[in-house]
Amino acid sequence: MLRTTLPIAESFRPEYLSFYGVLPLVLDGTRLKVAVSGQPNADALDDLRQSFAAELELVPVSAGELESAIQGAFAQQESILQVVRDLDSAVGPASVNDDDTLTDVRSLVNEPPVVRFVNTLIREAYGARASDIHLEAVADGLRSRLRVDGVLGDLPPPPRALQAAIVSRIKLLAELDIAERRAPQDGRIRVRLDDRDLDLRVATMPTVHGESVVLRLLDRGGRPVSLTDLGMAADTLAAFRLLAARPHGIVLATGPTGSGKSTSLYSALALRDAVQEKIITVEDPVEYHLPGITQVPVRVKAGVTFAAALRSILRQDPDVLMIGEMRDGETASIAVQAAMTGHLVFSTLHTNDALSAVVRLADLGVEPYMIAATVEGIVAQRLVRRVCPGCVERYQADPATVALLAKRPVERIALSRGRGCVECRGTGYRGRVGLFELFSFTDEIKHAVAKGAGIDELRSLATRQGMQALRDDGWHKVQAGLTTIDEVLRVAA
Repeated sequence: MLRTTLPIAESFRPEYLSFYGVLPLVLDGTRLKVAVSGQPNADALDDLRQSFAAELELVPVSAGELESAIQGAFAQQESILQVVRDLDSAVGPASVNDDDTLTDVRSLVNEPPVVRFVNTLIREAYGARASDIHLEAVADGLRSRLRVDGVLGDLPPPPRALQAAIVSRIKLLAELDIAERRAPQDGRIRVRLDDRDLDLRVATMPTVHGESVVLRLLDRGGRPVSLTDLGMAADTLAAFRLLAARPHGIVLATGPTGSGKSTSLYSALALRDAVQEKIITVEDPVEYHLPGITQVPVRVKAGVTFAAALRSILRQDPDVLMIGEMRDGETASIAVQAAMTGHLVFSTLHTNDALSAVVRLADLGVEPYMIAATVEGIVAQRLVRRVCPGCVERYQADPATVALLAKRPVERIALSRGRGCVECRGTGYRGRVGLFELFSFTDEIKHAVAKGAGIDELRSLATRQGMQALRDDGWHKVQAGLTTIDEVLRVAA
């Protein structure tokens, strides 16, 4: 369904938009995407241009699609506006310093307008396939945003009068202290939505204008992505399968937060035989529930850290371990010892590329000879948005833009991009695909690591042995029409 991410209900009437056949969709900097049906009216386009102070990019749609989108936009936004009006009438304008109104806020968090607003926000995020909800305290209220396919987009913001009540409602659901506003807090909310169980990880942060909150959505009923669906090139996939089948050693996935590391490791675990092997994971949090596998959630307040859990897990006679993240030297040391004693260990690290993981392990106190003896391979990855299959078009790429990614000069080449349509909400992208860089530890590389070789020497060896860098994999996926040059450059510098 075609959707708008812009607050339009107070600026335009639905009759106006229907009569002139226009609907603003997405504001990206100084560029506004507008759905149009037929020949748009010049005056209406000027109104949009002036209202949003942006240049227009027109997205042609059918008359039926446009009318459904307009009705849906106003149904959604009027609902949110009604919640705002209800709460405004209950509490009046919000105070700049609301410490004195804590008692009032406590009484309001369970009031229908606040409950409806929070429920609507969660449902909207779920419907948009968002990974995170951001509620950011700003000078004039609470800014609402969703992260969809790795990119943030605005929602209609509630007025300042909603700020304390909404944040307190979320803190109450997450079993946090609503009276504590000067320190960060973390909690979880479990909700059932459309026959799906969702876990919401809640993190609050005090800022100069009040508390900001981020909620991460985890679908407990979801299933891990198949290894063949991750987007690995055929040779990379074959090599990664061999790593996942090793009898012992360490296999690492690296990349920034939200780059799909855990998803790749879950896919690798699915290749193991859970009937004949004892497989145990330690995670923060448990993102997917896997049949036949023992999964241990980290609970720091109860003393169950990664290191503490691992010490106990090794007495559970495991064959395969998955450690959600190597956060400290103790966790890394236990993982290395496990690999040395015949276990296969999967884990993640936060590094920019595969080779940097060697340096990171050394920083955590693992000796080079131990790294060489235990690590079997490291996969670095990023996620880029896929070109929407519903509105894909071919175009002649600018050689100067191509030169930013391609290694060789390319004069003329046709690439793919999305025009913006119903399925992708006018963005031109829908879903994501991975970029991968696999660093396999051959005997030559193990020898170089053991003697303390630097990054440049390791990169030279890995390149000679066929390692493909993240940007190279990105360029191949651009040529295959899966993504765009802008997307690859956005995530792989």
